[in-house]
Amino acid sequence: MAAPPAREALIALTDIKKSYNVGRPSEAEILHGLDLRVEVGEFIALMGPSGSGKSTLLNLLGLLERATAGKYRLQGEAVQDLDDAALTMRRRHILGFVFQFHHLLPAFSALENVTLPALMDEGRVSSVQRERARSLLDAVGLASAMDKRPGELSGGMQQRVAIARALVLNPPLVLADEPTGNLDTASSAEVFALLRRIHVERGTSFIVVTHDPRLAARCDRLVELVDGQIARDEAIADGAEPVPSVLPVSRP
Repeated sequence: MAAPPAREALIALTDIKKSYNVGRPSEAEILHGLDLRVEVGEFIALMGPSGSGKSTLLNLLGLLERATAGKYRLQGEAVQDLDDAALTMRRRHILGFVFQFHHLLPAFSALENVTLPALMDEGRVSSVQRERARSLLDAVGLASAMDKRPGELSGGMQQRVAIARALVLNPPLVLADEPTGNLDTASSAEVFALLRRIHVERGTSFIVVTHDPRLAARCDRLVELVDGQIARDEAIADGAEPVPSVLPVSRP
């Protein structure tokens, strides 16, 4: 009997390079031939010192920037040569984003902020989408705050609204860039626990950029960048602290 075909990776990067022009004829190469495979359902911590290329890599994964060279397959599709309109559609329906700063619209209620991606996607919010937004706010513990504006919410509550917003179109992958970096210790722990619960209950895949080894230790896998290259990629045992990172000075 033939073996079943291998499951397609959620993300497959092959020899990815990224350069920025810093004045002709010179250019700065930030990522130096990265290979990375992300399976469906993984919860990954992305770490590294400042200037290591984390934000550049996250922007590439989020289809916000294009690689200079290499291949990027997202759900089995080669996306590096798609036009901007096609990238926008895949970004809306495959990816959710959570940032360090929540970027909520101050004049909108929590519910209206959560439904915003649906409004941008279709020009209207259906009753089904509105109900999903309500369900998500309930799931993140904000059932009683749906009509409140961001200014009436704590920092941790605002970040929970942002998480609900990232999930409203039911993306298979959420990219989180320092989602707890602007919060106090207690709120940080609550928000991270919420991400983990969503991962377990909904099967959503996560790639979380963090500088906090305590949070990274609660992920399933650690990917560490140093000077635009993957210096470490390893599974994290349940409850184990990752070994201390070796963080050499980044390239000038």
